[in-house]
Amino acid sequence: MKAIFKRELLAYFRTPIGYVFICAMYLFTGFYFFTNNIFLNTTDSSMMFSMMFSVVLFLVPILTMRLLSEDRRTKTDQTLLTSPVSRPVIVISKYLAALCVYAIAISGTLGTMLIMQIYAQPEWPVVVGNFIGLFLLGATLIAICLFISSLTENQVIAAVGGFGASLFLILFDSMRFVVMNRFLREFFTQMSFNGRYRGFTIGIIDFADVTFFVSIALCFLCFTMIVLERRRWN
Repeated sequence: MKAIFKRELLAYFRTPIGYVFICAMYLFTGFYFFTNNIFLNTTDSSMMFSMMFSVVLFLVPILTMRLLSEDRRTKTDQTLLTSPVSRPVIVISKYLAALCVYAIAISGTLGTMLIMQIYAQPEWPVVVGNFIGLFLLGATLIAICLFISSLTENQVIAAVGGFGASLFLILFDSMRFVVMNRFLREFFTQMSFNGRYRGFTIGIIDFADVTFFVSIALCFLCFTMIVLERRRWN
């Protein structure tokens, strides 16, 4: 597991993907910090983290598009699948490598709060809640996009599929406003990523919301393992 994890983590920094992703996240973080905190002269970080919701949805597919699709294209997946390493170890190693790069990318949000600490007192409980929410959102989306990457050998298709999944999550959130059926409206409300994320932006760490994101991530990691297992026997 350690060898695969190290290989995948280093691969991000041997190509421009890791640098581009981190720089893009830092750029958006700095922009929202300036427009929502410095310009408005406030220590409330909720708006900045709320804005990061859409940024994460549309940047994570770039981070994950090569994880399994590249191995399939170069046929190196056959070596992995026939090695004594289990499918869960392969999937989890690649997942953790992407998650580490993502954690580095969102660390800029904490950096902005440390800068603010020099001049004012941020609401650290709210900041911590926001950061946990942003981390869980990214962790879940990485699992979804990793599954999409396992379905194709084309990185572009994997990225477009990830963008499609992100767009679907945004549209899914809005469905509760257009359906008339009470049961469906409640279903869309409970399954809304934005709704589950919103509580974190005001510093509320709800166990139900944490469980929601962790459960979705685990489900898609299991789906990815099933795809690799089927490919092994085919």
